[in-house]
Amino acid sequence: MPRTFLMVATLLTLSVLSSSPLQAQEAPSSAGAAHRSMPKPVNLKVLPKDTSPEDVMKIMQGFSQQLGVQCVFCHSWDAAAKRPNFASDEKPEKGTARTMMQMTTEINAKYLSQIHDPDASPAQKTVSCGTCHRGQSMPAVFEPKPHAMAPKP
Repeated sequence: MPRTFLMVATLLTLSVLSSSPLQAQEAPSSAGAAHRSMPKPVNLKVLPKDTSPEDVMKIMQGFSQQLGVQCVFCHSWDAAAKRPNFASDEKPEKGTARTMMQMTTEINAKYLSQIHDPDASPAQKTVSCGTCHRGQSMPAVFEPKPHAMAPKP
């Protein structure tokens, strides 16, 4: 199942990567600037341990956009290094994010994979963070519209 999650998460996040506050943290391109390699991710508990640094960054960028948050929403700040401590589990939000990742993986693999609607695109048969959060750190409570079928006089 972790491979399924990586595939789904990568596909979902690639669709939302048009712009992100995390892009400034990406390694510079080899055109002109010296290439800086990204460190190997550590403390991966939901993503497969062999997930590349580039894939982790793309996935995290997608989460950032889908929840409308910056890295330090889930990751603690390392004052000495003047950057987020991505390996730390200090913030409870990181644990919540892991739980939500497992939930969306299970929904997609166990339930939505059984939907055989030829008119629906793959994106319409997949849930992601953005399905509920829609760019907000906390999803809005759903309030249904008044019932459209009022009794006829």
